[in-house]
Amino acid sequence: MIGALGLMKERRFLPLFVTQFLGAFNDNLFKNAMIFFATYQIFNSVEEETRFSAIATGIFILPFFLFSALAGQLADSYDKAKIMRIIKAAEVGIMLVGAAGIFLKSLPLMLVALVGMGIHSTFFGPIKYAVLPQHLNEGEVLGGTGMVEAGTYIAILCGTIAGGLISPAVAAIAVVGVAIAGWLTSLKIPPAPPLTTLKLDFNIFRSSYRLIAATMHIRRLYLAIIAISVFWTIAAVLGVLFPPLVKNVFHAQKDVASVFLGVFSVGIAIGSVIINRLLKGEVSAKYAVASVLAMAVFVVDFHFAARFWPVSEGPLLKTADFIAHPAAWHVLADLAMIAITGGMFVVPLYAFLTTTVEKSQTARTVAANNIVNSGAMVIGSVGIFGITNVPGVSVADCMWVVVALCLASAWCAWRLRQAEHAPHDPDLIP
Repeated sequence: MIGALGLMKERRFLPLFVTQFLGAFNDNLFKNAMIFFATYQIFNSVEEETRFSAIATGIFILPFFLFSALAGQLADSYDKAKIMRIIKAAEVGIMLVGAAGIFLKSLPLMLVALVGMGIHSTFFGPIKYAVLPQHLNEGEVLGGTGMVEAGTYIAILCGTIAGGLISPAVAAIAVVGVAIAGWLTSLKIPPAPPLTTLKLDFNIFRSSYRLIAATMHIRRLYLAIIAISVFWTIAAVLGVLFPPLVKNVFHAQKDVASVFLGVFSVGIAIGSVIINRLLKGEVSAKYAVASVLAMAVFVVDFHFAARFWPVSEGPLLKTADFIAHPAAWHVLADLAMIAITGGMFVVPLYAFLTTTVEKSQTARTVAANNIVNSGAMVIGSVGIFGITNVPGVSVADCMWVVVALCLASAWCAWRLRQAEHAPHDPDLIP
């Protein structure tokens, strides 16, 4: 068995890793360049900024809800490597539209490209996890999953920082160049022929219902999917809150928002590596409850750090000025620990998705997970926007919603841990 880092030397893993890394980088470079442009150059109130951030998040997530079932069917029915190449070629066209929107400073064009990238990610997502059991040995799946998760969040970090720092013109050129690079690396991914033949159902609502029904009756998958969905709802809520929180609570410029998102991304990557070391390749939820309860503690501390942040007047703080603030490192440490414990929580759950079912069903299982995840994230994005409009509720107060979601995740993880030791009965739903 090759260690997780050793997989980076293998053609059966490295091209996939680089391809998905570049895709995640491009998603976040484009999305954050657009959101920061709107937050700092167009809108001038916390309500408008939060609303646009929620709309952008919802638009990006909606394709996951609508098209994941079809994506899973395609991934299980055709060679996964060929599908990835088609998807990455489409990304080049999508990013040309996005680049035009950036050059013209046209939010409608940018939103069209954002929808396109959401569709791109919808069809790529099931494949990047489903191909792992096909290319890796059984003892390597958890390590490979952890590396993919870590790489995804490092890519999010790089894309987030780039989206906040580079000029719109450079961003427009970069998103097209990265898309082309992603297509080129996808050409090196080894074949992953289908293990089954399916009759495709193009009715997205019927196929989504059938896919979820066929997956959620398996108890371990049901609990893992619900726990992952609650986790991604937390991530969606934090993503909506970060830009207005940084600007209106911490009185800082957009590059500080990039730092927040970057710290969060690196933290999840670190958590992914830590949990792989602790579990030593075993697919288990043994550390999940403790991880997410620790996450809740750090969220509470982050809330109070934001609540008692001193009110500032004058120009928004630059990164150097923010970091020089005595309380800044407390805030960043809380944020890092929220992310680290979150990474430790979620990575083993993804491994459940790809190891509980037959290899011929993995893409559809991941797709079912994506449908439920995306629905939860849309509800979270819209819900947190509604809460921020309640009189007397500040952006910092919304962190209590995250605490409640952490507790819900802990309950799901506890039930999943129990299910690990129970006799396997696919017809039981807790």
